[in-house]
Amino acid sequence: MEKEIVIIGGGFGGVSIAEQLRKVKGYQVTLVDMNNYNFFPPLLYQVATGFLENSNISYPFRKMLQGRDNSRFRKGELLKIVHEEHKIILSTGQLHYDYLVLATGTESNFFGMENIEKNALPMKTIDDAIELRNTMLQRLEDLAIETDEEKKVLLSTFVIAGGGPTGVEIAGMLAEMRKNIIKKDYPEIDNTKIRICVVDGAPALLSPMSEQSQKYTFETLIKMGVEIKLSKQVKDYDNKQVVLDDGEVIPTNLLIWTAGVTSKVFDGIPKESYGRGRRLLVNEFNQVEGMKDVYAIGDMCISFSDKKFPQGHPQLAQPALQQGKNVAKNFIALLKGKSFKPFVYHDKGSMAIIGSSKAVAEIPSPKMNFKGWIAWAMWLFIHLFSLISYRNRIKTMYNWTISYFTKDQSLRMIIRAKSMSKNG
Repeated sequence: MEKEIVIIGGGFGGVSIAEQLRKVKGYQVTLVDMNNYNFFPPLLYQVATGFLENSNISYPFRKMLQGRDNSRFRKGELLKIVHEEHKIILSTGQLHYDYLVLATGTESNFFGMENIEKNALPMKTIDDAIELRNTMLQRLEDLAIETDEEKKVLLSTFVIAGGGPTGVEIAGMLAEMRKNIIKKDYPEIDNTKIRICVVDGAPALLSPMSEQSQKYTFETLIKMGVEIKLSKQVKDYDNKQVVLDDGEVIPTNLLIWTAGVTSKVFDGIPKESYGRGRRLLVNEFNQVEGMKDVYAIGDMCISFSDKKFPQGHPQLAQPALQQGKNVAKNFIALLKGKSFKPFVYHDKGSMAIIGSSKAVAEIPSPKMNFKGWIAWAMWLFIHLFSLISYRNRIKTMYNWTISYFTKDQSLRMIIRAKSMSKNG
């Protein structure tokens, strides 16, 4: 009898397990996700700013799993784990499992601030990116015809909460749009009055990176005309003004939220299985503490067994990919009666893009820091070949080439789906 492996979440980690087990006899693999497609989160900001189509960074799961006799896909949301019966309750039915892998990633953390959760725009999903693109473009359309000076200030100010890679990348892209695109597309708008602010509670941008990279990023964004407010936190936002913890008020009707993430909490998982940031506590094999045959990988879990990372692994793509591969290899070892191998993270470095020919990249071993054009080229190469299909890579490369030489792109369209009809 084949064993049933159910993977919840089709991100980096979930897909890496499915890929490793695609030809393994002895397992039936079911990949479950709320969406029917995989997408590449590091490039969401380019969808949000109209430099890539959403199809460039996404790919249907059923297309990906075609021709695999031991793999299938189920669209649905995990509602409950019935551990004692080895089954899960989805929004679309039930599934039995012999081994359950949780790889759902994280969601935006608004730190209990209801007004911000209600009014700010997050950047975690394709839906978020499309909504942000539509909102920004509509703001510019409104600004082009607005005559009231106070309303002009609201429409022309973009505030980004969070100075991590996503916040930096959005700020840099908006600055380049202000310089190269808004002036051409919207002659009615004085592009010099477009204000872009980045707010972060840390004393530096890109906190996990080196001081050298932080300094270059800060200076580059300043030269691009971005305002940076460090050691400050957003405390409130009512769709008309952002209030900082020191009392400063920034008039705007667009707050982009990239300031924090948290893991989801699932019914059926004991409270004692959760650790810091609601991340599931796992051992060296990524098995959830207190739950037999249940595994967790990626951003949603934390392990203190890796001596090089005593505070847990960073919430990045590489740990999820490597954990997924290790868990899959252990499943294969289980079939062969061999012992599990503990997970050891191999840090391949980190990088962030700031703008065209402007980026930072760091490699830990041997320790090397890059900035400027060479870091930008490294960023493009690595992200291009990290996309899931050749189709995505070709389309993305085409769009990037056009953007590089023209400083422009033709994807700035406001497209909103109509509500489904009662009969639909």
